[in-house]
Amino acid sequence: MPVDEPTTAPPSLRQRRRAAATREILDAAERHITEHGPAALSLRAVARSLGMTVQALYHYFPSREALVTELITKTYDDLADAVQAAIDTAADHPGLPRLVVATEGYRRWSVAHPERFQLLYGTPLRDYAAPVEGPTTQATRRMSAIFERELFGGFTAAQLAAADTPALSSSLRAHLEQLRGDGPDALPPPAAALLLSAWGHMHGLVVLEVFGHTAFIGEHQAEIFRMAMLKLLDDIHRRIPAPVDTPRSAGG
Repeated sequence: MPVDEPTTAPPSLRQRRRAAATREILDAAERHITEHGPAALSLRAVARSLGMTVQALYHYFPSREALVTELITKTYDDLADAVQAAIDTAADHPGLPRLVVATEGYRRWSVAHPERFQLLYGTPLRDYAAPVEGPTTQATRRMSAIFERELFGGFTAAQLAAADTPALSSSLRAHLEQLRGDGPDALPPPAAALLLSAWGHMHGLVVLEVFGHTAFIGEHQAEIFRMAMLKLLDDIHRRIPAPVDTPRSAGG
């Protein structure tokens, strides 16, 4: 006799109303950041824009820190969604490596949303510290996983462990070993060092553009960025050795 699958009760009217109100508050907070910058964010200003009292807003976000954490998490997720959406169109760009497509998706979103980008990577907000191993940490790991997959997809763990990098100090190697965790897909220290270097290169170019430091390049910024990403990818992949064929046995 077939066993009935457990069903999940649909959200109640009260839960749906709370979810809708939470989304409305987050949307208002994002608009406030866009208009006034992340540093000007306050519960009072968000509540005023919605015709709420601060006390009513506390029912949804008990503190400014809780609201900021949710905003940062949502912004990371929106950026990761934009990167993944770009990757999903990779077939429309024959000859362009998927990693480059991903970095260009990252750049386009960041340039189009400079204030939200600043919330993530600009001057840290006064008196705010993200919760340890909280939702913002999980969101950053999702972003990292996307770029790790596109940068190293197709390489074996042995190849990545043998990547040609400058000699890593024992303390850095130990730190990277600690960061990698114990999962079967954890990056060996040489590959982790390459990923961090690539991230810094890519992200640094985006920061310069978002903050207006490469405006003198004008409409050619996208072309310069693509050229840099193609060279970066080529350099990293040249550092990873080809797979070693396993010799056949005498009876094979």
